[in-house]
Amino acid sequence: MATAQVRANHCYAPSNVMAVSTSLNSLPPLFLRLRGNRGGFLQNKRIALERSLGFGRNRRREYAVVVASSSNVAAPDLWDSWKPQKSSSAPSLSDILWPSAGAFAAMAIMGKMDQVLGAKGVSMTIAPFGAVCAVLFASPSSPAARKYNMFMAQIGCAAIGVAAFTIFGPGWLARSAALAAAIAFMIYTGSTHPPAASLPILFIDGVKLHHLSFWYAFFPGAVGCIILSLLQEVVCYLKDNFKF
Repeated sequence: MATAQVRANHCYAPSNVMAVSTSLNSLPPLFLRLRGNRGGFLQNKRIALERSLGFGRNRRREYAVVVASSSNVAAPDLWDSWKPQKSSSAPSLSDILWPSAGAFAAMAIMGKMDQVLGAKGVSMTIAPFGAVCAVLFASPSSPAARKYNMFMAQIGCAAIGVAAFTIFGPGWLARSAALAAAIAFMIYTGSTHPPAASLPILFIDGVKLHHLSFWYAFFPGAVGCIILSLLQEVVCYLKDNFKF
């Protein structure tokens, strides 16, 4: 117990170490005989105490012991990533129902918007929004669900897709260059948001989107993210207050 208390205090004075050592050596002889001849047990305790506070000459040896013990930790199994993630408890019905209901409401709202915007050849129900719904509703605490990541990646990657199409035209070169540049952009800006990586390819292959030009960086991507962000707040509120 004395050793644990001394280690917990990083500013322990050397005089206190000597006091603890003296108190250890002042135990009855019977206790010394039970622990070993000539008080070897207490001597080892005192040495260990001094080493833990940096007063011994064998500090490097102590570090070696720590490193050696840490090297005995088993490496992660190669097949662990192929197994379902272990959780302390099964998800509740509300954890399943509310995110699913949020995704249904998102596609329903955007589908209604498509009816209004159909004459202009613009669709809000683009495939990347399905992935965005999964991120925002199923794992709202993940880094990809952060608002900065989502908006920065959506706007930046969409603009990269337009630029790649303008430079290279349709085809494999434009897709490859746009995807590589989109990933580099997300890494550089610290805004990793996987669904946004599909926006450049969607623009390059989507003939009906070409007339938007650089407006594609804001519509439908950024506008759709605003709608999904509002729905995420509703889903999180329902999950927290209506559990079953």
